[in-house]
Amino acid sequence: MNAEHSFGTSHYVTLENGRKLHYMCKGSGDTTVVFESGMGSSRSTWGLVQPAASQHARAVVYDRAGYGKSDPPPAPRTLHQMALDLNRLLDELGEGPFLLVGHSWGGPIVRTAAALKPDRIKGLLLIDPSDEHCDLYFSRLSRINFAVQRSLLPFMARTGLYRKLGSKTGNVQPKDIAADYAREDFTIEAARTVNEESRQMLAELTKLKQDPPNLGELAVRILSGTLAAGAERHIRPAIVKAHQQSVASLSNGRWVEAPNSGHMIIYSEPELIVQEIADMLGTDA
Repeated sequence: MNAEHSFGTSHYVTLENGRKLHYMCKGSGDTTVVFESGMGSSRSTWGLVQPAASQHARAVVYDRAGYGKSDPPPAPRTLHQMALDLNRLLDELGEGPFLLVGHSWGGPIVRTAAALKPDRIKGLLLIDPSDEHCDLYFSRLSRINFAVQRSLLPFMARTGLYRKLGSKTGNVQPKDIAADYAREDFTIEAARTVNEESRQMLAELTKLKQDPPNLGELAVRILSGTLAAGAERHIRPAIVKAHQQSVASLSNGRWVEAPNSGHMIIYSEPELIVQEIADMLGTDA
């Protein structure tokens, strides 16, 4: 008999247009914690977080359309479209309540999804999220970087360079999750999805700046990596400032520091994420 996967059991939900989204569940509890990955990532970046969080609640990781084992997405890849997909997954999972956890680009996605059906959302935990208050995203250099990435990724995926350069970061996770990550997150389809999301990102951030999702009194915590080192040493202070500005604009917001992390808190301080989840659930970490 095969051992259970570190993420638990595997399932699919069929969307209204026939597309299927893949998700995995572990644990039990009154609240379901659902994890939304960043741009370019499948479920397989949560290997140090979801299994530990499943000790406190039912914990669900899923593959956004075009990643992992989920069907390709429709275009354009707007936040609204991705939020609709996420809400369809929540429908499949039950009545809730749900705690939504989003890393990087997953932050704006869960904010948008929560605003569509806030009554079933217990709270949001945003892990170093992409933030419309950070002016660096809108700089000329940022636009050039996005354009260069979009031109290079398909070639890198076809030649295997994308996998060779990127897959090693996932090796800190359990072996079965790391293997899924290396096999699924660097395919031509994944690269195509990254490009489609990247192509819409700045326009979507602009929309958020002009008309942010109304989260009312919903509990929202923003966890920021404050370690400014290496390639992140210039952008990190600006990101942190943006996160603090976002918290100040919320009715029930709280800022939490991850002092030993840059952007990838999910790998460098996963225990801090689990602690915040447990605290928001009212359980002991």
